Amino acid sequence: MTARDPADHEARKQPRIHFDRHAPSYRDQFEEQTREFHDRCPLGWSDTYGGHWVAAGNRELLAFARAGEQLSNDHDIHGERRGYQGISIPAPPRGRGLRGGFLEMDPPEQRAYRNALNPYLSPAAVKRWIPFIDEVVGAAIDERIESGRIDFVDDLANIVPAVFTLAMMGIPLSKWELYNEPAHAGVYTPPSSPEMARVVESHMAMIQDIAATLHEVRAHPRPGLADALARLEIDGETPSDADLVGALALLIGGGFDTTTALTAHALEWLSRNPDERTRLSSERDTLLDPATEEFLRYFTPAPGDGRTVAEDCEVAGTELKEGDRLWLSWAMANRDPAVFSDPDSVDLARSGNRHTAFGLGIHRCIGSNVARTVFKRMLIQVLDRLPDFVCDPEGTVHYETIGVIQGMRHLPATFTPGRRRGPGLDATLRSLQQVCDEQGLAEPVTVRRAEAKVR
Repeated sequence: MTARDPADHEARKQPRIHFDRHAPSYRDQFEEQTREFHDRCPLGWSDTYGGHWVAAGNRELLAFARAGEQLSNDHDIHGERRGYQGISIPAPPRGRGLRGGFLEMDPPEQRAYRNALNPYLSPAAVKRWIPFIDEVVGAAIDERIESGRIDFVDDLANIVPAVFTLAMMGIPLSKWELYNEPAHAGVYTPPSSPEMARVVESHMAMIQDIAATLHEVRAHPRPGLADALARLEIDGETPSDADLVGALALLIGGGFDTTTALTAHALEWLSRNPDERTRLSSERDTLLDPATEEFLRYFTPAPGDGRTVAEDCEVAGTELKEGDRLWLSWAMANRDPAVFSDPDSVDLARSGNRHTAFGLGIHRCIGSNVARTVFKRMLIQVLDRLPDFVCDPEGTVHYETIGVIQGMRHLPATFTPGRRRGPGLDATLRSLQQVCDEQGLAEPVTVRRAEAKVR
């Protein structure tokens, strides 16, 4: 990173606005602060966390998405290149942890990972899994349906994305709980919490199991995302185990917590708006797709990503210098009144919804097809089997801070009890594991195009 005069042309860092997305108050003040950004400075400078730019306007984010090599995602954790700090602001201490997979890499390295994984995550590839997903959703609901009570986070939205992600990776479904707790707790637990030591321990157990999976798949290949990465070569060389484990951890983080967050917030909103819930259920043939995009826009599970300016440039009329840090706020861009009419309201039938919930440009979320599909399959069964659910605001627990994921820890609800349709979750997962193994469900779509047969 180029050394600069301490003053570094402070006059260019205008307008200045306070922005701390990690503050507990940010969730409650989000709409107010977003309006301030859009009114005053769709691209502004904040002195928090060592100082960084914040892009809140939709037009500005589009400009940065087109900036190409002028921005970098690289996380140089060992100081071997230019010292860039990846996508987190503030960045973790140097030398700790792993790169965040290909999300903290630049092309051509980043492109090699995505090319290897795309055949597993395309719309056609994900569509093959719908019968499998429906079985997991049904089993999770069966566990609670006779009681008339459910926690939509613990009993549904945590389970389904976790099981499906492991299935796609080629990891035994029975391990979903080993992966589930650290994947969520690592996001919502504040660093000062007395629980952090336990969370770190569980996260390390997950990372160790990922590394063990990588070695197992190399020795005894089996289909899945883990196999795709185990066989990856870039310019004839195999990436380091640390980078491969980081990539697998990225798939877990992206596959688990974001879909959980989207589902919980959508169900909470539908509980508060029962007439809209009835409308969505009765008009799902035409409303399900636009409603999904609107929930993504409004609740944007992953609120943003960091970048490092890789060369002096001017973007969106602002002078940027190599080494500047930049926060791209997908969540605030999704409330830009210049693009979205009545942006702070949910419109289930909103058309032309060009939201940025999955990011923009070459780093756009590779799992967007997974998130949409899993969310819709959960929502459909909830509307069908728990149609009168009412969420309990007293028992609802949102993440203390939403700087990483706008998530929810608990969303208890009551409903009119119903009848079970299957044997329950554990038995279903045992049956589905056999289906995965016998049918090779985790093969890429270039090898296996047939839909899963689960009964």
